[in-house]
Amino acid sequence: MAALCRDCGAAGGEARTCATCGGHRIVRHAELLTLHIAHIDCDAFYASVEKRDRPELAARPVIVGGGTRGVVSAACYVARIYGVRSAMPMFKALKACPDAVVIKPDFQKYVAASRQIRALMGTLTPLVQALSIDEAVLDMAGTQALHGAPPAVALSRFALAVEREVGVTVSIGLAANRLMAKIAAGRDKPRGFCVIGAEARALLAPEPVRLLPGVGPALARRLESFGITRLGQLAVLDERDALRRLGEDGPSLVRRARGEDARRVEPGRDTKSVSAETTFDTDLTRTEDLERHLWRLAEKVAKRLKEGGFAAGGVVLKLKTDKFALRTRAQRLASPTRLPDTLFAAARTLLAREADGTAYRLIGIGAQPLAPGEDADRPDLSDPDQPKRAAAQAAIDALRERFGAAAIGRGRGFVPSR
Repeated sequence: MAALCRDCGAAGGEARTCATCGGHRIVRHAELLTLHIAHIDCDAFYASVEKRDRPELAARPVIVGGGTRGVVSAACYVARIYGVRSAMPMFKALKACPDAVVIKPDFQKYVAASRQIRALMGTLTPLVQALSIDEAVLDMAGTQALHGAPPAVALSRFALAVEREVGVTVSIGLAANRLMAKIAAGRDKPRGFCVIGAEARALLAPEPVRLLPGVGPALARRLESFGITRLGQLAVLDERDALRRLGEDGPSLVRRARGEDARRVEPGRDTKSVSAETTFDTDLTRTEDLERHLWRLAEKVAKRLKEGGFAAGGVVLKLKTDKFALRTRAQRLASPTRLPDTLFAAARTLLAREADGTAYRLIGIGAQPLAPGEDADRPDLSDPDQPKRAAAQAAIDALRERFGAAAIGRGRGFVPSR
């Protein structure tokens, strides 16, 4: 059986420790040196970046998130021991782990670290499909000549380079397809390296159906109504039965339960939307208060669109009531934009229909679908003022780039004195 020392990249033997470096992190698998689809997932990314910059917090539980009414953006593995999880309301997280160090998110810092890691991925293969700021899938077929080593060895070296150059850790899943690589990446965190090959179907069989990406609570309940709670029970359905019971997506779901996945790694299909949201310290009902926050978020989204080389083809408004009920409203734009004024105007129209006295605890704005950046804010005879708005925003962006984000702002973003 092929073996690899993840501490030095040397081929391993049967011993529990590496003969070259004495390391104990040995991975063994019959298909270790032939599989080439890898899923790379950073470990508690935001929290890891914060601990990197504040070494004194290494052994402390760290939560990255908003105020007491916000949600957890990330929790380190120490905090997870206490039951803290991403997307958990902050008040619940602090109740579970009252001694946690809470840090406000610094997305500019996380994006910088992500770009470093993405650059290192680019040295492995051109076939890198980013799935989020801290997650990507790679196809390393045909790269052995480039690296002078099989994909598994190159990936092991990559993980060590990330730790050395970026200061965070990653977990790697290596498999025959994207689905199994993703599942593998989550099985041995943190600093994991899990390999799944021909045993995929047998390995999945005893697992709950919720293990499959895309199977949420509603679908799980529907499957349970048919007596299906384990992937092995789902995998034995034939295509006709799957179609009859589960509709058009049934056959695909059954194939995934068997560990099958025909999706290819597509480098150009990573970002589907750009968004920003905020949770208020106190619930808001007044339209003008909601609009003030909405404007600031529109500016953030516009900035992120520009940085990513995108334009917004539509706007999505997100609201969460004081009862935690979620409302989303969407509107297509007449032409792509990345001007905050245009984004705000569309979202403001959507907000006007929802600002009916309901108390809201969260507001967000998103750009979806995305369009190429070069299509943004082209001259339009039906909107003669568009060039003036674009020029004004370019001037504001230039001043902020030179003197900082707080150097200049629009009046609607300021809190009025009372």
